[in-house]
Amino acid sequence: METVILSDIHLADAEVPDPKRPLWKAFKRREHFVDADMTRLLNWVQADATEPMELVLNGDIFDFDAVCKLPSPPPSPIHWLQRLRGLGSEEWMSLFKMECIVADHQAWFDTLGAFVRAGNRLVFVIGNHDLEMYWPAVQTRIRAALGLEEAAQVRVSFCDWFYVSGGDTYISHGHQYEPYCVTPDAINPLISVGGRPRVRIPFGDIANRYMINGMGYFNPHATANYIMTGPQYVMFFLRYMLVTQPLLLWTWAWGAAATLVITFLDFLRPPMRDPMTVEDKVAGIAERANATPAMVRQLAAVDVASACTNPLMIIQELWLDRGVLFLLTLYAAFEIILAINFFRHVSIWWILVPLSLLFPLFLAYSFRVKPQTFTEPLLTPERAELIARITGVKNAVFGHTHIPEVAQVGPLAYCNGGFWSPAFADPTCKQRLGTQTFARVRPGAGGVRTVELWEWPVGASEGKMWVAE
Repeated sequence: METVILSDIHLADAEVPDPKRPLWKAFKRREHFVDADMTRLLNWVQADATEPMELVLNGDIFDFDAVCKLPSPPPSPIHWLQRLRGLGSEEWMSLFKMECIVADHQAWFDTLGAFVRAGNRLVFVIGNHDLEMYWPAVQTRIRAALGLEEAAQVRVSFCDWFYVSGGDTYISHGHQYEPYCVTPDAINPLISVGGRPRVRIPFGDIANRYMINGMGYFNPHATANYIMTGPQYVMFFLRYMLVTQPLLLWTWAWGAAATLVITFLDFLRPPMRDPMTVEDKVAGIAERANATPAMVRQLAAVDVASACTNPLMIIQELWLDRGVLFLLTLYAAFEIILAINFFRHVSIWWILVPLSLLFPLFLAYSFRVKPQTFTEPLLTPERAELIARITGVKNAVFGHTHIPEVAQVGPLAYCNGGFWSPAFADPTCKQRLGTQTFARVRPGAGGVRTVELWEWPVGASEGKMWVAE
């Protein structure tokens, strides 16, 4: 069987243009949807296949973090933070967000439904941006949107964080191997908050909800668009935000503070576990992933530790350390001038003298701190060796980084399937970054399946093998 693997489509609700802020979240507008491209891709791969095939949607297919709509009226009270930045991750909230996505992408679901009705298999692997797909109600809504008859429903499955295809390929979104987006307990992703269960959202996604959602000129699908140096942030602000979002620093400050507090409160909460259902849960994960219960437990042990175990890492990624240091620099300069005034009255403008002496120390620290996101590869030789020993596979396919890649890592032929979400160089959305890529695992000589990376340029009618630039 041939397996086609796509990741990082990031489907969300369509953004309505705002005349007062014409570039606000322009990347989310309907004209940038990839639905038609994916329809052409599936038609092409089916025409090229001689027998039923398998489509694996490998995480971040839906972007629950980016949906900010609210129900009217809500079935229960909504926290003020959720009114500003989008609903949380309780089951009814996740279901409402899924309804919003389906409403704007029904043609996309129709394409998938036709694909399954043709006798093919469809597998969803949960990623960090669509962790809320864990809820049974959300999965039921997705199945309903596919419009499948009962007989075809068995060819659709949802995997918690990995899937073993054909006994030879390990497929995982990859967020479990990245400290800022790892789910601390992938087997038990629920926590209790105020007596109500909700999906535990990792730091990277909380930052998207409470910071990026309030700074709509930064495109979360392109890391270069929101992870910058200090001078780059200043130039970006002056060019795009000075007039329409002059209080950006305030938006960043309270958003970063909220992200920090919520991240650690959620991280410290114990996962919801029922001792009487532990084995049933592990067995269910294994069955859906074509694995064994032992594989599930062993693969869970391969996950990296959350960055929350080192609070300084989180504080630095939020730029809170530099914010506090800047305020301390101003305070120290003020105190110096205040002390001088005890002996001789001087103008307040003399504060510029101690400030000019202290500011280089602030700059030296700021330039020394570098972003740590994706500085380490998702698949290391040591991790590849463990995955191969646990599962017996020869291939591994990840997503998450949005960087297409083919390499031999330890004993595994590794492929990162890249991304499909609309990434642009700036808020005008005129210069597309990267190209739409996907992985194919196909039988070769002797029936041995090999993994390949293909690309599907925007508007294309056929794919082509990916070649690294």
